[in-house]
Amino acid sequence: QVQLVESGGGLVQAGGSLRLSCAASGRTYTMGWFRQAPGKEREFVSCITKSGTSAYYADSVKERFTISRDNAKNTLYLQMNSLKPEDTAVYYCAATSSWVIPREHNMYNYWGQGTQVTVSS
Repeated sequence: QVQLVESGGGLVQAGGSLRLSCAASGRTYTMGWFRQAPGKEREFVSCITKSGTSAYYADSVKERFTISRDNAKNTLYLQMNSLKPEDTAVYYCAATSSWVIPREHNMYNYWGQGTQVTVSS
């Protein structure tokens, strides 16, 4: 069983930066970040393959967010720069138990509890 614990959320002004971390226990394959704003569906942000050599981003965060992982520490990261008020959401870490590289949230087997990111204008 895989457990995921996110950290690093908080309140930041527009244009600022935050770095999210997700500590994993157990074996993970593709890992990703999703977010959910109040009244909206959970949406894909980014994912990264097990080796860390390939990463994928939603158009809304491309060029601003960078996903990475440290397999030695079993930790996933999301560096968020040039934050905008519309980035405000609860951010969730997720992991698959196979080699798929999905953008759909229902393809992920394990989820963290989420961390709040609030960007003020």
